[in-house]
Amino acid sequence: MSNDYFRETRSTNLAFWGLGQMMRGAGMAAAFVVAIGLVLWALYAVGLLLPEESKQAPDPNTWSSLALPAEERTV
Repeated sequence: MSNDYFRETRSTNLAFWGLGQMMRGAGMAAAFVVAIGLVLWALYAVGLLLPEESKQAPDPNTWSSLALPAEERTV
C-alpha cells in the first residue's frame, strides 16, 4: 500500500490552477488599493507643505456661498 501524496489528478490540478488565479486577482486588487492609498497620502503630504494662510482663506467656490443663509441687515 503506497501513499503517494504528490500525485496530482486532473481535478486536483484544476483546483490548484483556480486557486492560483484567485490569488493572482487578490494580489492585483491589493496592489490597486495600495496605489490608491499612496496617491491619497501624497496629496495629504502636499497639503501639509502649504502655508497656514492658505488653510484659513475663505472657500473660493461660488456654489458653496449659495448654501449659506442670507445676511440680515438692519438699517
